[in-house]
Amino acid sequence: MIPTQKSAILVLASVTLAILKQARAGKFGTSSSKIFWLSSFTMGLLVRQLFAGTNRKYITNHAQVGNKEEEYDYIIVGGGTAGCVLASRLSEDPSVKVLLLESGGSGKSLLFTRIPVAYSMLFHGKNVYNFFTEPQGAAKGKIKYWPRAKMLGGCSAINAQMAQYGAPGDFDQWATIIKDDAWSWQNFSRYFTKFETYVDDRDYPDVNSEVKGKNGPVRVGYYSWISEGSKDFIKACTKIGIPYSADFNTTLVTYIDEKRERVTSETAYLTDEVLARPNLKVVLHATVTKILTEKVGDELRTTGVEFAKSKGGRRYKMKSKRDVIVAAGAVHSPQILLLSGIGPAQHLAEMKISVVHDLPGVGSNLIDHPVVDAYFRNKRNDSPKHVKPQNLVDLFKLIGSAYQYLVHQRGPLANNFGEAAAFCRSDDPLLFPESEYPQKITDSTSASESPDLEIFSTPLAYKEHGAFMFPMHTHAIHVCLLRPMSKGTLRLKSSDPFDSPVMDPKYLTAPEDVERLKRGLKLILKISKQEPLVERLDLKDPHPLLDSKMDQKTDEELEEIIRERVETLYHPASTCRMAPLEDQGVVDSSLRVYGIKGLRVCDASIFPEIVSGHTAGAVLASAEHLADIIKAENKQAEA
Repeated sequence: MIPTQKSAILVLASVTLAILKQARAGKFGTSSSKIFWLSSFTMGLLVRQLFAGTNRKYITNHAQVGNKEEEYDYIIVGGGTAGCVLASRLSEDPSVKVLLLESGGSGKSLLFTRIPVAYSMLFHGKNVYNFFTEPQGAAKGKIKYWPRAKMLGGCSAINAQMAQYGAPGDFDQWATIIKDDAWSWQNFSRYFTKFETYVDDRDYPDVNSEVKGKNGPVRVGYYSWISEGSKDFIKACTKIGIPYSADFNTTLVTYIDEKRERVTSETAYLTDEVLARPNLKVVLHATVTKILTEKVGDELRTTGVEFAKSKGGRRYKMKSKRDVIVAAGAVHSPQILLLSGIGPAQHLAEMKISVVHDLPGVGSNLIDHPVVDAYFRNKRNDSPKHVKPQNLVDLFKLIGSAYQYLVHQRGPLANNFGEAAAFCRSDDPLLFPESEYPQKITDSTSASESPDLEIFSTPLAYKEHGAFMFPMHTHAIHVCLLRPMSKGTLRLKSSDPFDSPVMDPKYLTAPEDVERLKRGLKLILKISKQEPLVERLDLKDPHPLLDSKMDQKTDEELEEIIRERVETLYHPASTCRMAPLEDQGVVDSSLRVYGIKGLRVCDASIFPEIVSGHTAGAVLASAEHLADIIKAENKQAEA
């Protein structure tokens, strides 16, 4: 099948599946039943055609790898954002054998991972872990939905594709914490350019392409379709003093390629050429249940891993000669360490797990980017709400958008939702003058020029992570707290690897977090009243779903909104911190777990502090850095 045919079938199948889901929910009234059965039939034909004769090059029969005495130099646990990078880079050396174990399937084989706008359709499904937090006491006791990807590519396959890397000061702070300048911006920044290929865009001539990567596997650029509402948002931001930058506070550089398809770590790093390497094996549907260790004299070291396909399924074991690298994400990496007896001794005893190594930092310091939304009516009625059709008119518009995407590679289906963003500080005297904001807040940023607030625009409003779409045309503006002071924990629910862990981010427990979000909401209101955005938004619509007259609300009422609406921006981090052991560190500057030879961690869990940007870029760069660290160690050992 030629690429254009495959792309066409991919889009048509995605549209058909979206229609099928809406019809099944009865969104099309009396026509729902007929549309549902027609969509089901069409979907079957399209999927059959799409995957006919596909050679996946992935191993799904665990007996092929789990019944042998074969050893691997490197076993990578988790094929997410970091795991795919490490598998690709380490297997560049033909003298080493690499095994990648992924608990899910292939991300690029899923319909909704390819089309930029469709990622939220994966939530609540079988290809994500549908986690929920503990009740959040400071957020009205609510439990919060925390989807984590269960597929190759990890959360790079289900995120909003916003290529933001964080402020330089963030990485200088990392270097200070771990006492290693290799992680400073001056030295570490080269790994961002190593993974990316930026393509110049004539619409953005002011971007300094000299600081962009040109030969990396991850294609980034201004490929996303952007709504008129977000263009108005950008102009409104400049009216209140947020400076326009072609590479920061603007329409976003995205992980979308020139074909207007999502770029994930799987599509970028696990290419056919890479998968053809005889020294690399990628095993799917393999949940690692334990890191195997042994003690020889005073030295504790890893010997391999145990994995299974399902709860109650056969347990397989694989041996490692050099390193086991846990790259399962900020939720699963600490969970796997704890299940292996590595973590706080008291908690392990409570779970009746033998203590292999008492390491208090495992699962501690859980931090996330909380976000609060503001919902406005779009009185121009031009939002792309038809991407999740709620009636027959939406359905026909969606078919038109599918044609536009297929033929011209543009339109709402190429939209990444998070279209434009502004970054600022909550103590900026221009935006928050002392006369109006006399309260001093403890600075949580990494440096004087690092932001702590992100204000971003989406072309329509939604709730419940996209499960609920507003019935009218809307526009939403969101405030994300980039440097929260509230920190929580991740612990085991039981000793069963297939049980969800206990996640408690402790949202809003730090009063400073509430104050910053309050300032962010007030800034949103200020932006919404600026030209030309004010001409688009109906700020007085009394509909109970909308934020009419929010500017008349007291600080106490705004705080209620924050505690009611706060949600995750899907960026948990720091549960296996790269920090000194005495500072609840879990790994050193080479990402080696303290006290255990041959065990490393590499994903967002190692962040010493969360970055003031979206986390995927820093994870990709960390994995590139670790690959170079390991290669340098091997070269030194051979010398």
